[in-house]
Amino acid sequence: MDRALLQKLFREAVAAAQPALAVERHLPDAPKGRTLVIGAGKASAQMARAFEKAWPGPLEGLVVTRYGYAEPCERIEIVEAAHPVPDAAGFEAARRIRALVSGLGPDDLVVALISGGGSSLLPSPAEGLTLADEQAINQTLLASGATIGVMNLIRNQFSTIKGGRLAAAAAPARVATLVVSDVPGDDPALVASGPTLPLPGSREEARRLAALYGLDLPPAARDILASERNLPPRAVDPVFARNSVVTIASAALSLDAAAACAKGEGVEAAILSDAIEGEARDVALVHAALAREVRLRNRPFAKPVALLSGGETTVTLRGKGRGGRNGEFLLSLAIALDGVEGVTALAGDTDGIDGSEDNAGAWVDGNSARRMREAGIDPQAALANNDAYGAFEAIGDLFVTGPTGTNVNDFRAILIR
Repeated sequence: MDRALLQKLFREAVAAAQPALAVERHLPDAPKGRTLVIGAGKASAQMARAFEKAWPGPLEGLVVTRYGYAEPCERIEIVEAAHPVPDAAGFEAARRIRALVSGLGPDDLVVALISGGGSSLLPSPAEGLTLADEQAINQTLLASGATIGVMNLIRNQFSTIKGGRLAAAAAPARVATLVVSDVPGDDPALVASGPTLPLPGSREEARRLAALYGLDLPPAARDILASERNLPPRAVDPVFARNSVVTIASAALSLDAAAACAKGEGVEAAILSDAIEGEARDVALVHAALAREVRLRNRPFAKPVALLSGGETTVTLRGKGRGGRNGEFLLSLAIALDGVEGVTALAGDTDGIDGSEDNAGAWVDGNSARRMREAGIDPQAALANNDAYGAFEAIGDLFVTGPTGTNVNDFRAILIR
């Protein structure tokens, strides 16, 4: 019963982030000239399909999404590429998109459909860098434990698309950006490393953060970072003056929908935050402490209650196991709640894929750690090896949804009876 309720909350959160109605509500003004649609991200194909259906006039365009996430469109071409590490298909898509937006006039409109995952789907390395260099940069960042803001600032130094460069290439055309946000705090410039929006932060700050996280960057990338080459545009640049941006779906809206669903089922809901960051295993310890406090002392929230949170945690790779940040969060949570009755948890990525595996997330209750041990899995050893996928697979508690068509990042729900 409790799992069924949590799964319903997840589905409500995902439904609230579906692009179809959100896109229709935020159509830009039609131009005198051409309408060109571009986009990148895990939800970009769904956004393209919705935009195509809602747009009253002629249009054309190209959108790139993750393998397996394509949607049928008639006038917008959909291509697929790799995530989270870029590949040649993404490289070619980025080249074609840059070519599409070049040579436009002031009466033309570029509609940019941007969602999470777009950063790796639009690899466009700066002069002197190769696709292999950009792949190495991404792999280093993914293993570093750096926050999304740090990763985007550093990626921005090595791209010809990120950080508003794509919008600058489209000038003097007007650029209208529609964003499905997967970043804590919903800063649209951080989604997909902001191809149409200037990113905050300087080259000097990028150097400092690269050193702080001990990033092992390719030699050509280190050379760019040490120089003043390929500097990104600034927000005050007049090429951005006529442009617009709107966030059409976000974790905050999804958590509100899940909370309303819980209350409709007779369970109070407490939204802890839609912008939680930090090491997944450490964030789990805070959630576990709250759950135990509610279970044992009925504070700071009265039972029954669903604790809801969103955002994007990080994982610093220490081992060679399988799994994403939601799995790591849940494995740490299972260890911390070992033997605690009356608590059931679900966490998953709202795009349906946790990291690079086939699951959105997993289930946890007070018996999860014991069941892992009975299956021959040491939960602590699995956590040390970053092998949450193997631990939950062993007890049959992976949560598998397939691609959902949207992406507003992590959804976490802990039900306490």
